[in-house]
Amino acid sequence: MSERKGELHVRRRSWKQHLSLLSLTALLLWAAAPAAAQELNDLNQQVISEFRANQGKVGGRYANVPLLLLTTTGAKSGRALTRPLACTTDGDRIVVIASFGGGPKNPPWYHNLIANPVATVELGSERFRVRAAVTSGEERQRLFDRQAKQMPNFAEYQKKTTRQIPVIVLTRID
Repeated sequence: MSERKGELHVRRRSWKQHLSLLSLTALLLWAAAPAAAQELNDLNQQVISEFRANQGKVGGRYANVPLLLLTTTGAKSGRALTRPLACTTDGDRIVVIASFGGGPKNPPWYHNLIANPVATVELGSERFRVRAAVTSGEERQRLFDRQAKQMPNFAEYQKKTTRQIPVIVLTRID
């Protein structure tokens, strides 16, 4: 900014300067992404360890959240991936929601289930195989609303994204 004869003038940036600023912002976001992903992975590993050490019980912010551990087979890698997920039940089925915190994309475990619908669930001290199915229409809405009523953060996640958050049912197969 500069002052000329009592006026305040804002220096205009050229398109090259704007592009440089955008590039710098993108670079900073790109550089921060691995750190954020590592932080999330570290948190997941802590929850998984605590869950397994205490027959499905965890403390802290997840103390009153019904959790399971879902182990999927990587769609691309073929490797096992375990993630703690909030869950509810619908009769004999287990319901999980692929919210990814309201992010713009579905979580990796969702893509793994689409490619390989047979997975392993740890619930309490039990471990068993399940078959996953993505719900749709009225069933999806009913299950989503029910879980969002118990855990209001899911309704907030839906407000944060334009995608319809998938609701998956897990049916025990052994």
